[in-house]
Amino acid sequence: MSRNRWLVIVLLMGYAAIGHFNRVGISVAGDEMFIPVLKIPETRMGWVYTAFLILYTIGMLPGGWLIDRIGSARALALYGVTMGSFVILTGALGWLTTNPYGLFVGLLVIRGLAGICNAPLHPGAANVVAEVMPPGRRATANGMVTAGALIGIACCYPAFGWLMDTLSWQWAFVAGGSMLFAYGVLWHLVATPLLNTPVEVVESREMHPQPPASEARVSLRTLMSNNTLWLLTLSYAAYGYFQYLFFYWLGYYFKEILEIPPVRARWATTWIMLTMGVGMAVGGRLTDVACNWLGTVRGRRTIVITGMGLGAVFGLAGVNSTFIVSRLAALGIEAETFVCISVCLALSMAAVGMCEGVFWTTATDIGGRSGGLAGAFMNTGGNIGGLISPVLTPFVALSYGWPVAIGLACVISAVGGLTWVLITPPTTDTTDTTDTRETTPV
Repeated sequence: MSRNRWLVIVLLMGYAAIGHFNRVGISVAGDEMFIPVLKIPETRMGWVYTAFLILYTIGMLPGGWLIDRIGSARALALYGVTMGSFVILTGALGWLTTNPYGLFVGLLVIRGLAGICNAPLHPGAANVVAEVMPPGRRATANGMVTAGALIGIACCYPAFGWLMDTLSWQWAFVAGGSMLFAYGVLWHLVATPLLNTPVEVVESREMHPQPPASEARVSLRTLMSNNTLWLLTLSYAAYGYFQYLFFYWLGYYFKEILEIPPVRARWATTWIMLTMGVGMAVGGRLTDVACNWLGTVRGRRTIVITGMGLGAVFGLAGVNSTFIVSRLAALGIEAETFVCISVCLALSMAAVGMCEGVFWTTATDIGGRSGGLAGAFMNTGGNIGGLISPVLTPFVALSYGWPVAIGLACVISAVGGLTWVLITPPTTDTTDTTDTRETTPV
């Protein structure tokens, strides 16, 4: 089972990578084709990005319910096939019309429906992790899976751009969607049998039994009465706002505001996203170590407060890099402004990324056998924050400037981190007795 367990995690990493490659491809096409060439205004593209997130958010709780009813493996297979189909349709739209308004309306509809299909990915993946991994390794595994998502995002900027340059933007979507569709079939053929093998299920339960409270499913109403889950969701909403600003607008900020050449902007964005992925993987492992040393409550609080706080600090440093460069010059140290901006934003994203595994591990711990529903509830909040960010950012930037728009996200991140002072995660590892005073959920 041990070998199969890690095989499942690797497959989840690949799924998250291909899924997010296709999720972010729209922003690459927006920056390089829809806005400058096809003349769709920035504010309308913001609504296209947000349409995905609105329907994604609406579909989150039904997606969590579906996961708990048909199983995570089947729900994830369904995600790949349906999401892949809508990505293919995004490309097909470009062969039907090139009218800016027609494209805008078509993108709103197709990307909105794609958002619904995307709902089972992260709650389903977190639920699989809870099913196959012992409690002391779950944050590590969740960090690896979310790192896979950032690898996909990072690869998307140069690879999707290359596909558009080499083929066309229409064929870029068709190629990406076809890969996701095929991976959904692969997941069903390979992972589903591993997760549904009775012997392995018994072995998994014997190696890391759940506390009695998790043996029965709980209703959404019961989950909604859990104060800890509400606070977790509020913090994740702040996390989502910060993260999605960079997912959807970083490339545009580099190319259009800072006037960085497109190829250089693509690679800078790629390395920033890869750095966030590294932060997620390292943060997951650090979380498990911190929990062993400090107890579950203090360990997770330390990681999130530190990560989201440093994310805010480095983000503010990035938008004030001109000042930093001038101070370095006064000390006799020469530094290019864009390099300084890139380094600061990379450190910011890495620090925030450290927290991802904590959120998903805590949500599934709260939910127990209803971990899919609990994860979906938390992710609903994350996406409410996330869907506000793509549409609000250009309005703030146009009124007050991009440093203010990014600075607002930094403040929100810091407040979200401080929320963890009030969050008391449940302890699912029966061997962890370090912090028994604080393990009762609020």
